[in-house]
Amino acid sequence: MSETIDDALRRLETVLSRLEGAVAQRFEAERDPSDLETELAMMSEDRARLAAELDAASARLVEVEATSADVGERLGRAIAAVEGVLAPARGSR
Repeated sequence: MSETIDDALRRLETVLSRLEGAVAQRFEAERDPSDLETELAMMSEDRARLAAELDAASARLVEVEATSADVGERLGRAIAAVEGVLAPARGSR
């Protein structure tokens, strides 16, 4: 008999779970349009903010890349100068 009760409880839980899902879908479908408009406005503001942050990060990346290239060139010239100074000293040994 306890198996019958357990089976009935499982079926009841399944039905209740489906009912909760249906109620949640119904509430979602009947949301106030002004809520959707508010959510859309917030998403638009987030998009604008993220776009501005992306633009700033892209500009910063361009600056960093230019600085990196400049440092690379200066380092290359410094290495060449040091090698130029050391080359005659190596030849006299």
